[in-house]
Amino acid sequence: MNCKNCHNTLRDTQKFCDECGAKVIYNRLKPKIIAQQINEQFISIDNKFLLTFIDLFKIPETVIVGYIDGTRKKYIDVLQYFAIALTLAGIQVFLINTFFKDALNFNADFVHGLGNLPENQRHPMADFNSDFFTKYQGLIYILGVPVSALATWLVYFMFGNKRFNFTEHLVINLYYSAQIIILTAFFSILFLVTGINYLIVSTILGLPTFIYLAYVLKKIFKEDFWNTFAKFLVVMFLYFIIYFVIIIVVFAVLFISGYLNI
Repeated sequence: MNCKNCHNTLRDTQKFCDECGAKVIYNRLKPKIIAQQINEQFISIDNKFLLTFIDLFKIPETVIVGYIDGTRKKYIDVLQYFAIALTLAGIQVFLINTFFKDALNFNADFVHGLGNLPENQRHPMADFNSDFFTKYQGLIYILGVPVSALATWLVYFMFGNKRFNFTEHLVINLYYSAQIIILTAFFSILFLVTGINYLIVSTILGLPTFIYLAYVLKKIFKEDFWNTFAKFLVVMFLYFIIYFVIIIVVFAVLFISGYLNI
């Protein structure tokens, strides 16, 4: 028989292809087989997802630097892990839009006030819709990765640490972002079930995400606290500067195209 992925010739007793490493499938798809695969990938105590999730807290340098250096079997591939995170974020958005719509109305009074300001017939924020954050959440997450990767790469490059190139910084930030997205999706639903406002939830989750980034950078680059803290502050400064420039450009494009009236 031949491998269904790379067509390499296989022995009848082989469980994995010795050419591409793919698992040899002998059984047809049935509910039992699918249940077993879900259990292996996501539920069982020794599955890659749980191992990756836990070790990104315990030993993030082993997961991330290991992947960069070529260790690709022990943990979930970085793109697959990020895709799982986006899937969970999509489930979060669905649940919020279906069961917790009231939690998205955190800005109703604020926007109404802007619309009634003296000598202001139409404020740019008057038509602001809180659904924007949930509707484009996945896109925002995706676009945020190269921004954060550019910030970390530039800062460490300027400080003389050229160990990782920009692509490798993308890997660092993909793993970091995926971990944060998974945590945010889980705790957002957990907090919203208790009736807490979405703005409050976002605020609560904001600080730990930045602390975790500093922790990941410290573990990966193996520097002391103060060196890491100094670089982290510069990373944050550069991060917000890049976002500010992007926002200005977006508003300029919207204004020129007529979608935004001031």
